[in-house]
Amino acid sequence: MTNRFERDVATHWPVAYKQPGYPHVQQGWILPPERKDEFDPFILMAEDWFKRGTFSDHPHRGFQTITYVIDGRLEHIDNHGGHSILDAGDVQYMNAGWAARHAEEAVADDLIHTLQLWLNLPKALKTTTTSYQNVYVEDAPIVPIDGGQVRVYSGEVAGATGPMDSLVPITMSEVSLREGAVYEHVIPANHNAFVYILAGAVELGTSASPLEKTHVATLTFDETADGESGLRIKATSRTKLLVYSGKPIREDYIAHGPFVMNTEDEIRQAFRDYHAGVFGPPAVK
Repeated sequence: MTNRFERDVATHWPVAYKQPGYPHVQQGWILPPERKDEFDPFILMAEDWFKRGTFSDHPHRGFQTITYVIDGRLEHIDNHGGHSILDAGDVQYMNAGWAARHAEEAVADDLIHTLQLWLNLPKALKTTTTSYQNVYVEDAPIVPIDGGQVRVYSGEVAGATGPMDSLVPITMSEVSLREGAVYEHVIPANHNAFVYILAGAVELGTSASPLEKTHVATLTFDETADGESGLRIKATSRTKLLVYSGKPIREDYIAHGPFVMNTEDEIRQAFRDYHAGVFGPPAVK
């Protein structure tokens, strides 16, 4: 398409890891929270390795999470009676909305390895009803491409629609390529987007920027455009990467602890509500 906006790498960096201490074995910031203004509508993204007891019962308000399981078994428990086990390749979407209270635990003696993305909600949706959706790997459509495949978790990508039911417009795809394969990933031109390399190495965008495992790249975009954009991906080795995109919300907000609201007063009210029992009983089996 002659009018398609061709994306390039805006910034990129390797993830730095730390060891917080058992049972939280290792953590890295894929999207560092102090740079949140660059990532709108995304707030942060963490990569975690953890044992049971790291993310037990805790509250949230005012945003959404997208948790992708890389390895191990992730047990979800919420205080509305929800319970599920997610395996490698599965994703959980949570709309915290007004008052979520849940736990995310490793099963038994597993060492769980996850990616969790925080996705902002516009002010008008911050008091919506809390909900959870499991997107199992077998339910995310796979699109065969020359030299690989695209698994679509959310949005319309490569002629397929992902099952994730996000409250704001996003795409999430897992791209797997053989060495030497070249693929153009098409997403809306007005979406802010980033890429995380799960395995292997690629040359990305119009500049063919070299990236490898544990590297992150934000991408150029045209917020005023209505059409499509293309991201050229060339696999310089057998590779797997995740591509996320979302339409910016462009509202001022504050992220403090487990809450993301538009003002300091709203953050303080969230803490008061939690301690007053508004979020309900603990999330335990």
